[in-house]
Amino acid sequence: MGSAAWSGVGRLCFLGSSCIYPRLAAQPMTEEALMTGPLEPTNAGYAIAKIAGLTMARAYQQQYGMKAVCPMPCNLYGPGDCFDLPKSHVLSALVRRFVDAKASHAASVTLWGTGSAFREFMHVDDLAEAVLFIMERWDSPEIINVGTGQDISIRNLADKIADQCGYTGAVAWDATKPDGMPRKLMDVRKLTQLGYRPRIPLDAGIREMISAYSASRNSVDTDKVNDSLDEKHVSQGTGNPSSSVAVHSGCAVA
Repeated sequence: MGSAAWSGVGRLCFLGSSCIYPRLAAQPMTEEALMTGPLEPTNAGYAIAKIAGLTMARAYQQQYGMKAVCPMPCNLYGPGDCFDLPKSHVLSALVRRFVDAKASHAASVTLWGTGSAFREFMHVDDLAEAVLFIMERWDSPEIINVGTGQDISIRNLADKIADQCGYTGAVAWDATKPDGMPRKLMDVRKLTQLGYRPRIPLDAGIREMISAYSASRNSVDTDKVNDSLDEKHVSQGTGNPSSSVAVHSGCAVA
């Protein structure tokens, strides 16, 4: 960020995350909910890093005049997503679990948590369009939420992915594992009022993810596509198929 300022970058985009909001924030979460309560403990470190970054972006604009925008996206998925269980996020992890289960004729799949948490999902191509849209139309370093304005329970998401994969076995839930934040629905009225709306429905995005993982699984030995094949190697708090952490993101400049 400092290098961008010193080199004369006209406008900087610092991508945040819905994790910045308090664990029990009122739903849907407005931008004004930032720092009004305790964070979700399982991703507090990530959230604090993002809050520090957006605070820095504001400071650089105030002190040095470098314009900045700070979009806060919901959970993301799409091309280039990671299917490695210790590193993947919820949607890609579920896709892998059910594609693998169908291929191995597994009688059941056990997923972390209770499935009761709700998450909002946005295709990364929609996010890319939204970021460009915001950089052209949002002239403020204050945060702006980016999402679809719709969420789904992890249990219903798992059922939807299992159905699209053609998996007909049993699905069990391990309630000894964490659910993360109960809900993280973004209030996207500010972005909607600017004129932006996402294009890609969740069902279409899931089909794309299933095809992407199936192709990689069929074209190369799975050991070479993913670092870990066995969930027992995943430590608590990572690779959680009900993880609330969004796809990692940093800065973009224009």
